[in-house]
Amino acid sequence: MAGRTTVDPAELRAAVAAVTPWLLDAALDAPPRAALAAAVRGTARTLAASAPGHSVEVRVPPFVAVQCVEGPRHTRGTPPNVVETDPRTWLLLATGLLEFADAVDAGTLTASGSRAPEVAHWLPIAKPASG
Repeated sequence: MAGRTTVDPAELRAAVAAVTPWLLDAALDAPPRAALAAAVRGTARTLAASAPGHSVEVRVPPFVAVQCVEGPRHTRGTPPNVVETDPRTWLLLATGLLEFADAVDAGTLTASGSRAPEVAHWLPIAKPASG
């Protein structure tokens, strides 16, 4: 599958809805791996489509890495601008339930390079499903 595939809005909403209870209550069991992967990949690929470019790499291991934000393309070695976080933190950011700066301050997100914080301008990506 190509890294910059188009994400169907209905599929994105369904994927986010499947993980929303867990995002709202960390005490709940994590969603099944497939549901988590769909939500992480869908939101990250939507970010890449909304903020096209190659100057920042967003990594959410083990599910996805995308390049986004207009600027110089990086092709070899470690990218100079990287945002990396875990799946739950990414989904909290993607749904607006957590602010980028708060995730950095908490140590759950690393943003290296001068362009990495620009990702915050493109968040949130999807609204959490209302219960």
